[in-house]
Amino acid sequence: MIVALNYYSCSSISPWTIRSHLDRRNTSQKAAVSQINGAESISLVQHSSKRRCECYDMYKKVVPFLEAWAWQQSIVEKRKTLIDINEDDSDTLIILQHEPVYTLGTASTEKHLNFDIKDSPLPLYQTERGGEVTYHGPGQLVMYPIMNLRYQKMDLHWYLRALEEVVIRVLFSTFSLKASRVEGLTGVWVGDKKLAAIGIRVSRWVTYHGLALNVCTDLSPFNRIVPCGIRDRGVGSIKGLLKGSNELSSISCYDDDDDGKLIDIAHDSLVKEFCEVFQVELSNQSISMLR
Repeated sequence: MIVALNYYSCSSISPWTIRSHLDRRNTSQKAAVSQINGAESISLVQHSSKRRCECYDMYKKVVPFLEAWAWQQSIVEKRKTLIDINEDDSDTLIILQHEPVYTLGTASTEKHLNFDIKDSPLPLYQTERGGEVTYHGPGQLVMYPIMNLRYQKMDLHWYLRALEEVVIRVLFSTFSLKASRVEGLTGVWVGDKKLAAIGIRVSRWVTYHGLALNVCTDLSPFNRIVPCGIRDRGVGSIKGLLKGSNELSSISCYDDDDDGKLIDIAHDSLVKEFCEVFQVELSNQSISMLR
């Protein structure tokens, strides 16, 4: 499970250090076991009213990882202060793309890097999220939900499955791709290709970090790592799978290699499904408020 708990120091950025495994996993787990189709896909949580969620939507922008990381840490600290005085009345969602970067989770080890850590081909950051090494870059939509699970379910397994559900719904409803879960692993696959990585941190039941969906991502940087520490499965993108099945031409308004349009379509679907799964109502915020 890609989870990390009880992180209290949010003020500094750690240099790369080799850490011991916190969640050693067998990467030969069973094949896809939980396939979702339109008829089976139902809301995972029901509220009497929708909770407000402040949304900083910069999905067309390519943002440095450190900047987005600092935003999350700042918001989490503010939210914990509000919890203490019983005034935590909304959640937060940040949507963006990242400049090319490798990030490592609490379970990361040097053996999953196919390069010398002292000579990384891209910026490399040790983070406090759970899980192993992954890549972020343009063409990949990243969602960082900062949610108080007291208003959802105080169950980390449920939260991970809910994030997976968002992506599974998007792939099926918008792109007719039948996505799967894999028993014992976290993320979303189509066949043996992982399209979405999920890694979270939870502090006092407030979540941060989140999910990354490969839409039209250049996948070559994944060759320099063992993505999520899984050696017997590959990574894929929506664009790559649609091209392979000759389905790109069926997407409304898509023109040849118009990656921007594909990002637009995937973004709109992600937002819709996120709101439905978590029963929240987005309130769009000015990006300047983050700075």
